[in-house]
Amino acid sequence: MESITSSPAGPTPETFTAPSLLEVRRVSLAYDGHRVVHDVSFSVSPGRMVCLLGPSGCGKTTMLRAIAGFEPVEQGEIMLAGRSASRPGWTLPPEKRGIGMVFQDYGLFPHLNVADNVTFGLRGVSRDERERRLTELLETMGLMAARRRLPHELSGGQQQRVALARALAPRPALILMDEPFSSLDVELRERLSQELRELLQRHNVTAVMVTHHQNEAFAMADEIGVMSDGHIRQWDNAYNLYHRPASRFVADFIGEGALLPGAVLGDGRVEIETGVITTGHAPACRAGRIVDVLLRPDDVVHDDGSDLKAEVTHKAFRGAEILYTLRLARGGRVLALVASHHNHAIGEKIGIRILPDDIVCFPRETGAEA
Repeated sequence: MESITSSPAGPTPETFTAPSLLEVRRVSLAYDGHRVVHDVSFSVSPGRMVCLLGPSGCGKTTMLRAIAGFEPVEQGEIMLAGRSASRPGWTLPPEKRGIGMVFQDYGLFPHLNVADNVTFGLRGVSRDERERRLTELLETMGLMAARRRLPHELSGGQQQRVALARALAPRPALILMDEPFSSLDVELRERLSQELRELLQRHNVTAVMVTHHQNEAFAMADEIGVMSDGHIRQWDNAYNLYHRPASRFVADFIGEGALLPGAVLGDGRVEIETGVITTGHAPACRAGRIVDVLLRPDDVVHDDGSDLKAEVTHKAFRGAEILYTLRLARGGRVLALVASHHNHAIGEKIGIRILPDDIVCFPRETGAEA
């Protein structure tokens, strides 16, 4: 689907930065003749963290497994530190890639205690060096007191830390993480995602993570590739994915928002039900075109003094804020995120102003993403 945004969508996945630790070059992957990843490209510079984000079945975990060496490529090439690791007909074995892997279920050995799990991959390392590395990681992860415990004696957060410590122990150049927080509750997931990012930055570790939780991606990643149906729909930072989505799919998958019909007037102005909107970033759309305009909740500002009124049709209390669903005079629907001390009743009309920083619109006649 053609998309119309206020500015370029950001770096394209095909733009490889040099030097790159990981380069995925036009890779396609298939199971039993059925292609599940289509012509995917992206690169990761040393010390950076990227995320493949998308719904279940979009191909993100298959792509991660191919980077790890568990899946052969049908087309394209995967490069590690400038050397070919996968191409059609040839795959470098996983154990020779210098990659650490954190699995969705952590993959801890149930019969080994924390210390033995962490040092499992340090064969061939001297006893003194192994003990130094173990102590360093256990202290970093806050696991010294759990050193002799078995995995079943640990909390979910502790197990996640053990899995990460084991992956970091051999000092890999690259860490791959497959839904690393999926088994944790929301509060613990948010706290550990921030701790993990700080830890990886401290050790200058390059990482690729896959998840279907956008909050995890936003908290962890420098760049995010939004995937659907085996394609990367947009490769960008979190801000641009939210404010400048390149397609309806990205606009719908990332964050919340509503679409209002509009007409492009030219000179960076678009007319919608509430009037003419414009910003400093003019939308790249032709005058006279009929479009759907994306409005995020933060584009709709609550203002009791405004002449523009909208009726509250639904409200979701979120602690410090309330997310209101509002019906405009001609039936259009918008969302507004308002400080929770402005507690309005269903059916009440409140004043609003439409103040988007960017105008993002999609041609109405397409109806679906590309």
